Amino acid sequence: MKQPPSFPDRRQFLKTGGVLAAGLLSHEAQAATNQLPALPTNPRTQASMPTRNLGKTGYKVGIFSLGGQSAIEQPNNFDVAVPLIERALDLGVNFIDTAPRYGLPERWSEQYIGRVMEHRRNDAFLATKSRERTRDGALRDIEQSLKLMKTDHLDLWLLHNMGIPEEVNAVFAKGGAMMHDQKVVRFLGVAAHYHPEPIIDLLNRHPFDACILALNAADTHNPYSFTARLLPLALEKQMGIIGMKIVACGRILSSWTPPPIEQQKQQPFEGSVIATGPGALKMREAMRYVLSLPVSTVIIGCDNIAQLEENVQIACEFTPLSQAQMAAISNLVAPVAKQSLFFHFFHFAPRDNDSADSG
Repeated sequence: MKQPPSFPDRRQFLKTGGVLAAGLLSHEAQAATNQLPALPTNPRTQASMPTRNLGKTGYKVGIFSLGGQSAIEQPNNFDVAVPLIERALDLGVNFIDTAPRYGLPERWSEQYIGRVMEHRRNDAFLATKSRERTRDGALRDIEQSLKLMKTDHLDLWLLHNMGIPEEVNAVFAKGGAMMHDQKVVRFLGVAAHYHPEPIIDLLNRHPFDACILALNAADTHNPYSFTARLLPLALEKQMGIIGMKIVACGRILSSWTPPPIEQQKQQPFEGSVIATGPGALKMREAMRYVLSLPVSTVIIGCDNIAQLEENVQIACEFTPLSQAQMAAISNLVAPVAKQSLFFHFFHFAPRDNDSADSG
């Protein structure tokens, strides 16, 4: 397979801060993309599942995408994670999402993805993120992401877990992470699962290309509803919309068994809301609900190849739910809404270890 062309000046740009110094995020995206290889093309996607526009990026993304968590963030899990990623691409998945924080401190998720990207880079639109709010911190994250994932460019880079006004102000401040020259980054975005108001401010300050939003069937019971507040704005701005938290780390599923309460309390993110019982939906219902919203794709982490194959099959067979069907599913999850929306009740400081994005 033809490898993307190299960019010999990348390291020098990163050392000097020039790659992103003017802001990784800018109106100059279209001109800058001319310096990058053509968009990825997985030849299996069209026959595997429906595709949708990833906003105004020009990319046709399969409606199921692979999240970089679950098996793909566990330590020393090469024998499971690498074949799982390979199988995803074989099945037509053409978008992979990850982040430096998945599998800290070794950044296992990016390592596993790199094992595959070094020989299949053109099969996947590759997204990663940063929890750093300063330019220098973001530069370091990007350089390490490129190294670990064995690529010279990213298709999408996102501000990770934006949640409070102070962070929005920080990334736009002098020396903040809002940067632009896209010699190594094609498109730019934001990932959010806390409160909508700061994200509305963020989206109104800059024309981002894409967003990753927490969306699931419990959202109509959510005082911080992303469906009501953020989804319309992202659509208005023609952004690629990537749904996460589809199964709320399993908590929305009837097959989920809550861990012991003491064990839950030891998990800062999930422990923000203690669950005492299983969820209410089957995997097919959870996916169909979010895919019936105006999203581009959904990202879901998988524990094994069987789960991956089930998700791809659901995507292959997808038909939109009616409004009545969506209302019925929403009513079904009402008793487990809080545990399915746990991510709205806890926000990590930038250097805390969050690892619950793509479930």
